[in-house]
Parts: sequence; C-alpha cells; structure tokens
Amino acid sequence: MDNNLKREIIIDNYENPYHKEKKDKDFIKANTHNDSCIDNIDLYVKVENGIIKDAYFDGEACAITTSATSIMLKKIIGLTIDDARSLMNEYFHMINEEDYDKNLLGELNAYFDISRQPSRIKCARLPFDTLEKTFKIYEGVK
Repeated sequence: MDNNLKREIIIDNYENPYHKEKKDKDFIKANTHNDSCIDNIDLYVKVENGIIKDAYFDGEACAITTSATSIMLKKIIGLTIDDARSLMNEYFHMINEEDYDKNLLGELNAYFDISRQPSRIKCARLPFDTLEKTFKIYEGVK
C-alpha cells in the first residue's frame, strides 16, 4: 500500500467514521482510554449466538484510534467472535512486524508501518483491545 492511499484511508475514516454514535439497548459496552493522549472511546457491540450483529463507538480519540475503530467496525460486523479474534491476531501480527495475512486485513493494512512510531502503537491497538473486553463480557470472563 502506498503512502498516499494509506493517508487517504486514515483521513477518510477519521473525518467520516463508520458507526460513530451511541446505542445502549441490547449492546455490550466497554470503555478504554489511552493515558498518553485524548483517546477515550466507548465501544458498543451486539452479539447474538456468537455472531457480531452490530457495533458502534462513541467518544473522543486521535486520528489513528478513530480511523482504526471505524475500519475495525466495518470488518467485524457479521463475523463470529472467533473470526473477529483471528482478524485481531492478524492485525496484531502486522503491528508487531510479524508475518500476517494482508488479504484478510483490507483497509487495516493502512497501519502496516505504525511500529515506526512506537507512541502510536497503543492508539492503533486500542479498538481491538476494547473489542476483546466486550467479548469477555459476553463470555462472562473476568
């Protein structure tokens, strides 16, 4: 992915985030924040029979967290929890500069070189870390 396309994906998802709103009814809610910047998001996920039926987010966050959350939501709605976790693992492999499936990640490939900015890694991870919190709530894990 060239730098222009990467920038375009990140900016578009930051300025026009997918499913950025608040929906409480029948949604699992998890909050997360980044102590080193403004990131503070609430993630709302609706799971039925292990399938992510819908998801939204609300809050204030930097361009990396907002855009990564927007892209993540586009990718996970309709997936099983297991498939979403597989996507999450591939994403984390990419961030950690390990082998990963580029085809599976789609627009998430825009963060392929985030490790060059170590202070931004947490921003890029935050959406998936929050998603895992919702899964643990759904599964009753503490």
